[in-house]
Amino acid sequence: MTDLSAFPIVRRWPAKHPDRLQLYSALTPNGVKVSIMLEEIGLPYEAHSIDIGKDESWTPEFLSLNPNGKIPSIIDPNGPEGKPLGLFESGAILLYLAEKTGKLLPNDPSLRYETIQWVFFQMAAIGPIFGQLGFFHKFAGRQITDKRPLERYRAESRRLIGVLEGRLDGREWVMGEDYTIADISMLGWVRNLIGFYEARDLVGFDDFPNVAAWLERGLARPAVQRGLTIPAKP
Repeated sequence: MTDLSAFPIVRRWPAKHPDRLQLYSALTPNGVKVSIMLEEIGLPYEAHSIDIGKDESWTPEFLSLNPNGKIPSIIDPNGPEGKPLGLFESGAILLYLAEKTGKLLPNDPSLRYETIQWVFFQMAAIGPIFGQLGFFHKFAGRQITDKRPLERYRAESRRLIGVLEGRLDGREWVMGEDYTIADISMLGWVRNLIGFYEARDLVGFDDFPNVAAWLERGLARPAVQRGLTIPAKP
């Protein structure tokens, strides 16, 4: 049996199947990236729900795996050279899983780096900007009288959707005919923007038909539908 005792997080969230990849996550756009990826590639895993509303990601056990206190994080008991590997940052996890399984990342070096650049685009731009828009539009930030921050993030969110709209012109997926980790990285965020954040009209989402059609195609995938519900809340 695989020994994960070197990872303090397993003391709080014990592994029933220590031979499987351990996922520590929540139903957020960053969290579902990894559960969708795992469902797409068919790698056996065990999901642990981290209640970020109760600050569970700031417990000593979780911080021992991710000192940044954010979900998702993983432990792969079968990491490089057969040794267990702990990993955080959703983009890094997507890349790791793609390279581990040889799936959802092109083998051609040029296409590989082109795919990775779009994952970085999501990590550096779409995620942070959409998240700030959600804060100022739906959450505590909406109580701020000065609406300039909201307008800044609204305008930038719309610009970023425009970038994706242009990329998808004549393409089924971000990389063309092939669905990749670039799509997985963004699907949850665009879904959240017009759904949970209730910003569809705010950003004029219906002005971007390529993005809307791409999102519909992505959400129709069975693995995406499953991944959006994992991990189940206790």
